[in-house]
Amino acid sequence: MTPAARRPTRDRRTAFVRRLLRWYGHHQRNLPWRRTRNPYRILVSEVMLQQTQVSRVIPKYREWMRKYPSVDALAAASVREVRGTWYPLGYNIRPVRLHRIARTAVKNYGGRLPKSREELLGLEGIGRYTAGAVMTFAYGVPTPILDTNIRRVLRRVFYGDRSTHESVLWRLSTALLPTDRGYDFNQALMDFGATICTARAPQCKRCPMRSFCRAYSEDKRW
Repeated sequence: MTPAARRPTRDRRTAFVRRLLRWYGHHQRNLPWRRTRNPYRILVSEVMLQQTQVSRVIPKYREWMRKYPSVDALAAASVREVRGTWYPLGYNIRPVRLHRIARTAVKNYGGRLPKSREELLGLEGIGRYTAGAVMTFAYGVPTPILDTNIRRVLRRVFYGDRSTHESVLWRLSTALLPTDRGYDFNQALMDFGATICTARAPQCKRCPMRSFCRAYSEDKRW
């Protein structure tokens, strides 16, 4: 294993977790899908948030939930209607997949989403990240997650601005996850990547990780 891929020390991992949770306690975003543990609502929010800004998702999420408040309601709708409701979020395969998941859930799980990660992964359109989000945010089972924002945060802080293999970042996400605060930690990772460790203009002067961030120490232009 190359030095760049080596797992960070326990001290660095512990410092990251503590600082991230402390930061989240003061700066967490107030989002409508954080006021529920309903797995269907969590799933819809996660699918909507794929490659779409939060500001665009919030009004559409609320409209969607008024129209399709449950798995059964979504399954009973037509694909054409569902696509129309989704507009203009884009990436229009997403509502089709949600509709298929709803119909599968009605057919095979009594109108509920399955409670195991393996069964969730068996549903068309649910990948490793989405399954982990549903397990953590709906079912309270701490499960590692890795999306675009989280990849960027972990890579910058622990490995610098160099290319890092996906499997390395998944192992790190797993090693960092505190089993007693999995919900807060995963939400904090997403908020941190969306508001501080952003893709184009990272807020390094406000970053609690700055003292040991590999990317910051290697390039003072941040």
